[in-house]
Amino acid sequence: MFDQIPQFPISDWIDRAVNWITSTFSFIFNPIRNEFGDFMSWVADLLEQIPAIVIILIVVVGAFFVTGRKFGLATFSLIGLLFVYNQGLWSELIDTFTLVLIASLLSIIIGIPIGILMSKSRVVETIMLPILDLMQTMPAFVYLIPAVAFFSIGMVPGVFASLIFATPPTVRFTNLAIRQVSTEMIEAAEAFGSTGFQRLFKVELPMAKTTIMAGINQTVMLSLSMVVIASMIGAPGLGRPVLSALQRAQAGPGFVAGLSIVILAIIMDRFTQNIYKK
Repeated sequence: MFDQIPQFPISDWIDRAVNWITSTFSFIFNPIRNEFGDFMSWVADLLEQIPAIVIILIVVVGAFFVTGRKFGLATFSLIGLLFVYNQGLWSELIDTFTLVLIASLLSIIIGIPIGILMSKSRVVETIMLPILDLMQTMPAFVYLIPAVAFFSIGMVPGVFASLIFATPPTVRFTNLAIRQVSTEMIEAAEAFGSTGFQRLFKVELPMAKTTIMAGINQTVMLSLSMVVIASMIGAPGLGRPVLSALQRAQAGPGFVAGLSIVILAIIMDRFTQNIYKK
């Protein structure tokens, strides 16, 4: 019985939709690919012009103070970054940091307002929840297909794929954090005649800061987890030597590049954790 039902040409419909979007909105995608790509390359080049020892010292000093003048993270950062520099992967580390930084900032800029809207409207929350579920459960490799279709190859599609994959935690945590703000505090603010914007920026967001920052921490980590996958579509960074080592079955270079990613991940994770704990 079920064999008699014709197959729905869903894949053909999606291909046609992607092709239509690509051709119709090329006037948007092309400037983003060119101008935004040039901007990201400029940021990476600017960071690479700074002597490595200067960046390492800045990170070490920042780690010392952000952890409450403890030497643990500072020592790890010093040894870890010197290891990356010694292995000749400093340029790749800067490219990876640039990609993660820009993808995380865009995810935060987009995610926090959406999370606020979800916390204020049941309708928006009902619409967004299945979309967020789809974004989080879809295999990360699938995001590379529209990224390449819209933006060709390079760092821009890598950021686009990371943006889709990494935004949901910020949205969810922002929504949850604002909904958990004490109703007594909100009622007290209303009693003093505060407006909706005043309640949001002076009561709700300050009280929700810790949870929102936890979501940002997860967004940064998810952006970093896309580094190797994004290298498959030409994104520069530490993912390239990992992918190259995989293709050539070279365990040594792959391990060194993977360890460099781990070092960067631990440093960024500890930095963001200590920031939202303050």
